[in-house]
Amino acid sequence: MEHTARESSEIHDPEILARARSVIEACASPEEIQQAVLDAVARNEEWRGRSCVNLLAPEAPTSPTVRALLSSEVGTRAAEGHIGPLNRWFAGTRHIDEIEALCVELLKQALSARYAEHRLVASMIGNLAVYTALTEPGDVIMSAAQPVGGHSSNRVDGPAGVRGLRIVDIPFDPLELEVDLDAFRRLAPLVRPRLVTLGLSMTLFPFPVREIREVVDEWGGRIFFDGAHQLGLIAGGQFQDPLREGAAVLTGSAGKTFSGPQSGVMVWDDPSLTESLGQAVFPVLAATHQVNRVAALAVSAAEMIAFGRTYMAEIVRNAQRLGAALDRRGIPVLGAHKGYTRTHQVILDVRRFGGGLDAARRLEQANIITNKNLIPSDRADAWDRPGGLRLGSIEVTRLGMGEPEMESIADFIARVLVEQVPPEQVAGDVADFRRPFQTLYYCFDHPSPPQQTGPAAR
Repeated sequence: MEHTARESSEIHDPEILARARSVIEACASPEEIQQAVLDAVARNEEWRGRSCVNLLAPEAPTSPTVRALLSSEVGTRAAEGHIGPLNRWFAGTRHIDEIEALCVELLKQALSARYAEHRLVASMIGNLAVYTALTEPGDVIMSAAQPVGGHSSNRVDGPAGVRGLRIVDIPFDPLELEVDLDAFRRLAPLVRPRLVTLGLSMTLFPFPVREIREVVDEWGGRIFFDGAHQLGLIAGGQFQDPLREGAAVLTGSAGKTFSGPQSGVMVWDDPSLTESLGQAVFPVLAATHQVNRVAALAVSAAEMIAFGRTYMAEIVRNAQRLGAALDRRGIPVLGAHKGYTRTHQVILDVRRFGGGLDAARRLEQANIITNKNLIPSDRADAWDRPGGLRLGSIEVTRLGMGEPEMESIADFIARVLVEQVPPEQVAGDVADFRRPFQTLYYCFDHPSPPQQTGPAAR
């Protein structure tokens, strides 16, 4: 009875947990349990790492150097506090200070910012740091609702809600997939938000940052740009530059377009924000912050400085190519009348193909990895069975794929969704297609794919 009660309140899938318990119980020793873990990791590497076409927008494969640093010795070391011997709680951190200072300065350079924060183990923690530093409980903020691309980190069910903020929806045009600026100009003075948070998990087109800044300046409001998905595109000069356009602070994920370790980044230019943002990070939200990850983030920033402009431009081109190829094959693509996308993302309306959950599962069986996604026509509470699919071009681009490969990928997707070919009949073709693409480019080991010449080869 006690076991059943525990399972009934479990937030994870009880069947998968039960299988894990059975594996552990079948092992004769702790060493066999260890091997079971290693085997699961190896199976994932063989399937996801070598045989699948990964189109997840929130994922990027890291370079061999970044990956090696994530298992480095420095990862066992603690380094609470800010950089410098007087700021640390522990002695013996002089080389850690070197690593962290290099990371901070490289992030500043990569993102053209005066100040940078490197200790955020997740980008959502960066968002919470901004809300902690720049708002008080009960303040009004404005952010985008989830059916039009908003993310929980800026809504009532995430850090903004935890901070006790009152959240008003930014008016959003569901067809143009942009802020409805006229409606914003009417609404914002009525609620006078302390912050306007510009951040979407379904992010296709730029925001009118300058125009929004002109509105909120009237009462001293600020713009917070949550660039979780766009951080690498911003660094690579392929998207708008929020700080230059009037945002007070920019956060982002290092593990998406920035192509670094899973972690958060925060940058800003105004020195008056430094103390409050820094104290929100430490001692409030981060203590020991994985120095191996910081070293990996520093190298990722160096890679972005060296290769980011070419790499990010090809990411955007591949997303646009993929969107057009899918559109031609009869799969509705959001933003088609605007060139599909200005980022790495492509959003499909798959309601006629069974919806996002069913489409994502069938594509997974064909070795194509995507994610279900809310689209503007969905209800806000339909996240488990939404009408859309979100695709991303980061990994396929870093593997050296270009226009011909986007056409091939569109063919595979259309075979599963449009032609209704059983996924298992497509899976082998996808694995064969993926097998030659195993080298990661746009890093110091392999600067550019073989087919690229000129500026891309530098």
